[in-house]
Amino acid sequence: MSGRRPAPLVTGTVRPGWEGVRDAFARGQAEDPGGAQLAVRHGGRTVVDLWTPGTGRFGYGAAPDVADGADGADGAYGADGAGGADGADGADGAGVTGGEAFRADSVGVLMSVSKALVAVCAHLLIDRGVLDPDDPVARHWPEFAAAGKAETTVADLLAHRAGLPAYTDDPAGLPEALLLDPAARVRALAAMSPVWDPGKAFLYHALTYGDLVGEVVRRVSGESVGRFFAREVAGPLGLDLWIGLPEREEHRFVPQRAVRPDPTPGQAVERTGLAPGDRLATSLRASSAELGRATASFGTRRGRAAEFPAAGGIGDARSLARLYAALVGPVDGVRLLSAATVDRARTPCTDHLPQPGVLHRLDGPDRSRFGLGFELPRPGTPLLGEGSFGHAGAGGRLGMAHPESGLAVGYVCTAMAWEPSAGPDPRWMPWTEAVRKAAGLGGG
Repeated sequence: MSGRRPAPLVTGTVRPGWEGVRDAFARGQAEDPGGAQLAVRHGGRTVVDLWTPGTGRFGYGAAPDVADGADGADGAYGADGAGGADGADGADGAGVTGGEAFRADSVGVLMSVSKALVAVCAHLLIDRGVLDPDDPVARHWPEFAAAGKAETTVADLLAHRAGLPAYTDDPAGLPEALLLDPAARVRALAAMSPVWDPGKAFLYHALTYGDLVGEVVRRVSGESVGRFFAREVAGPLGLDLWIGLPEREEHRFVPQRAVRPDPTPGQAVERTGLAPGDRLATSLRASSAELGRATASFGTRRGRAAEFPAAGGIGDARSLARLYAALVGPVDGVRLLSAATVDRARTPCTDHLPQPGVLHRLDGPDRSRFGLGFELPRPGTPLLGEGSFGHAGAGGRLGMAHPESGLAVGYVCTAMAWEPSAGPDPRWMPWTEAVRKAAGLGGG
């Protein structure tokens, strides 16, 4: 025997011409201890709907051997080893038992993929003419004008240019009691002075992005961003996506697990070369500490119920693909944004800007690229190639679309395995190339 671990049982459906994606997904997941879901839409129609429970090394319980499934409905083919039910209907086709098994209808934390949900809410308001990216934030949120932020624009918030990467200047970050209080987070941001001149540089706002943009959504719409998303986006499209998981859906939740320890706030700052007393260094320490607390909270009912708009979204791959499909075309008669708004959202907004302070020395070909609320392709997160947009999340989650081809993709995983500094997630690469090839965009 070779001792090699067998490829995971991949369950679900693919349409004719997309079988290579199933095989590529299996290759990408072969060494993954957690479960994963992959959904692809092309021209608004589901062409790939796959999932795997993983190797079982996380205790989720890998799926037992089951008989090959019959062909799926509507011309789809059952994946190798599929269960009796067609994956498109949301049934548990994997034949897995156990409360933490990852199934077709399981949902998980999306981490920063959540930022795209928030961006969609802002762009809906932009599309309706009640919000403009060039508006000063203070026009809608007067308290935000404090501490030198009167000229900060909505676009600055969406493109990570606001200079507010943390909630506090305390390097320990916002304490848990305040971090779990959305109103306290918003008050802290309104009082903060920016770490750099807004609009003059950019740096990822890991947690604060959600409250900055989310509060503008609340001020304009009269609803929290989670409630607005539920009513205006998830409801009309029938999505299993939430910013604040309802208690009735808790039985579907599968926790995430880390496969390597996260760096401490001090280690993260040391890698930047910033002096310990530098205000930017302090802010980065605070941001790292806050993100660690927030991520830990997602393992609790309180944390999942809370609205953490930048990282606490919860959902499945099917819903991510359906959401992105509705951004670039109609899905069952629903199109969320106009083509002009999508084009504006994917226009580069940071390519001309440096990172703040001495961080500009770290700029290179793989530095982050942002449009208005969405990530744009770069070597470390290639998405679907030039013209595509989307957002990755810590550990390896991914949602994205390519308007010209009509592709929309959602990928959700339970193993926090992606190391961004090492390049693209190895789990993505096989199926991303197969998707591009099947859609006629090239690929291996």
